[in-house]
Amino acid sequence: MSAILVVGPAWVGDMVMAQSLFMTLKRQSPESEIDVLAPAWSEPLIARMPEVRRSVVMPLGHGRFGLGQRYRLGRTLRGAGYQRAVVLPRSFKSALVPFFAQVPVRTGYRGEMRYGLLNDIRPLDKRVLTRTVQRYVALGLPADAPLPPQTPYSRLRVDADNQARLLAPLGLSLDRPAIGFMPGAEYGIAKRWPPEHFAELARRLWLAGYQVWQFGSEKDRGVAEAINGMAGGITRNLCGKTALADAVDLIAATAAVVTNDSGLMHVAAAVGRPVVAVYGSSSPFYTPPLSDRAEVLYLGLECSPCFERSCPKGHTRCLADIAPEAALAALERLGILESQ
Repeated sequence: MSAILVVGPAWVGDMVMAQSLFMTLKRQSPESEIDVLAPAWSEPLIARMPEVRRSVVMPLGHGRFGLGQRYRLGRTLRGAGYQRAVVLPRSFKSALVPFFAQVPVRTGYRGEMRYGLLNDIRPLDKRVLTRTVQRYVALGLPADAPLPPQTPYSRLRVDADNQARLLAPLGLSLDRPAIGFMPGAEYGIAKRWPPEHFAELARRLWLAGYQVWQFGSEKDRGVAEAINGMAGGITRNLCGKTALADAVDLIAATAAVVTNDSGLMHVAAAVGRPVVAVYGSSSPFYTPPLSDRAEVLYLGLECSPCFERSCPKGHTRCLADIAPEAALAALERLGILESQ
């Protein structure tokens, strides 16, 4: 039996997409055991990935170097029997633990002067590997191997018992089918559809017989409350009220979601929910929802994608010009709503 250590990414959406790599590794070597080195917040998410044996917690926060801690962690992993490590982040520090753990084969892309730390170092041709998920999957294959015709889609396990337990304490019921809203985006406001558009969509959905649940972190509570106020108090604001694993299960209970390009967008796709994804400063060609039931709303303006946290031009037309009617039409194309 071989053991593989994957150094995982630091963002929710990227961690969900990394499951496609874990699937690829299992297909290449079904007997292998996969451990994922990642921040503590990701443990409940990784636990929903059947391909992974366990999480190894990175004791340092995002952006911290902590050479001594990385060295000590690497030393503790020397006896774990890893034959291979796959390093997804491209930073220098992310390659240190597998090096200190003396993993024989250490694979990753050329990045911040990582020669020596990695001994299977690969160039990243962004013209060929245009999507993040393709870049992850390629590291699980031999260096000269072509990508599979179809990249495996992330699929998170859903805990139906936990889902049922959560409804009543949060004041939720399924007397009406629920549409999930993800109004936040950790990266910045240039990835957030205007609150007034979400509010108008909520009103239209309510009249069509649906309820709206809003998902997000504590940081998203304010914008979700603003949406709820503009919509006349008809939504359920769950931002900051659920742990990540609970959000996975509740999103799985919705009929569909309307979302910014965010980590929870990838969670929704990974639990099989139809997704309407609104893109502004980011690109749907780079990080699309991994689903056959997804509709992307993207204007592709001359200034898009800029990948900025806030609009350099000050107008955010890439988002503001996507009307609520566009989201309704997308839900119709997905078969969620009947044609009006």
